[in-house]
Amino acid sequence: MRASREPAVAGRFYPSDPVRLTAEVDEYLVGEQPAEALALVAPHAGYMYSGKIAGRTYSAVRVPAHAIVICPNHTGFGVKRSVWSSGSWMLPVGEVAVDASLAGRLCDEACLEADEDAHLAEHAIEVQLPFLRASAPGISVVPICLARLSYADCVQVGQGIARVVEERRAAGEQVLLVASTDMSHYISAEQARRLDQMAIEQILKIDPEGLYQTVTRHSISMCGYIPTTVVLAAAKQLGGQRCELIAYGNSGDASGDHARVVGYAGLVVR
Repeated sequence: MRASREPAVAGRFYPSDPVRLTAEVDEYLVGEQPAEALALVAPHAGYMYSGKIAGRTYSAVRVPAHAIVICPNHTGFGVKRSVWSSGSWMLPVGEVAVDASLAGRLCDEACLEADEDAHLAEHAIEVQLPFLRASAPGISVVPICLARLSYADCVQVGQGIARVVEERRAAGEQVLLVASTDMSHYISAEQARRLDQMAIEQILKIDPEGLYQTVTRHSISMCGYIPTTVVLAAAKQLGGQRCELIAYGNSGDASGDHARVVGYAGLVVR
């Protein structure tokens, strides 16, 4: 495993200039009262489209010193259950360390595999890191990239993650779970709102099977439903009691084009 992972989408999805990036993230991290949380769901589009929703979501959470960040595999590279297991991820504002010890336990318990290829060109974790770093300077993370999995596989991974998080809890450490996902893709804002509401209802119930079945049955183009199902399965085992919808919107809110949008949602599990 290489020592560091260089930014893949700086200058495209978010500013490559560190001063601009810091200012933009700080501007987005407003609007909510931070409180303890087990997990959150946040979008991963370019900041001009989804940054406000992501920022409001992170501002609702008291981010601890450790996070497990799970995203879908958009590129098709790498293994199906890929974890970047050591080193650090570089950002224009500095580095975010990978928690190698936590990654190792997750490989053991959640049937994950150390792999670089799934991560090198993937944007969906990278865009979360400036928010995590701003919210908890010095944070360490475990980046996980998941390809298509069956529901049973999602539960297996989620329950393995929960066991490792419980170990950390017993040692006095908190770990935040982050599911990186956008919602419906390239349909009208009205269609997206209707379909996304169906998926959001299942997330609000902390119902991993309900989410998985709803997305697949209705062909909802929610790119990160696998990571979100995994996080819900873990949160349910960890005792998640309630989920809040922090914000919902779509790309048309920024572009003005409501005929063909991508939907974005931010949710927090307590």
